[in-house]
Amino acid sequence: MNDRKLSLGYINSVLYDLEKAFWDERGRGARFRVTTVGREYFLDKCLPKIQSQDLDAIIKAVEDVLTEEGIVLGQSHLVEDRLLHIRVEGCLHQDVERKLAAKDVEPFTCIPANLVALAIEQVLRRPVELAEIKLEDG
Repeated sequence: MNDRKLSLGYINSVLYDLEKAFWDERGRGARFRVTTVGREYFLDKCLPKIQSQDLDAIIKAVEDVLTEEGIVLGQSHLVEDRLLHIRVEGCLHQDVERKLAAKDVEPFTCIPANLVALAIEQVLRRPVELAEIKLEDG
């Protein structure tokens, strides 16, 4: 990838337009087609940092990459049986989701969550599905 610096406003406006167009075309079905968004980034940045098959260590490795790169301020998680809850704090794409919500588009993608899902699939060989994505204040 290129190290050229781009405006976050520009990136988020393009991301917004892409997500909105996809939602307009597919509606709720869009969420099942975006689960691998971020795969190239995952393979390049996250996978090399994963040194364990322990779920907590995998999630921490992805979080470390995302915080080091300034994509999120932090991340926390909770495991309940087979359900993994991930809370992303300060995602730089949060403004995109807020604009979409203002247009009555429910959240259907979360790239940080996708990266964790990709890690679980790749390292632990477990199928993963994003059950719900919520936009909360904070």
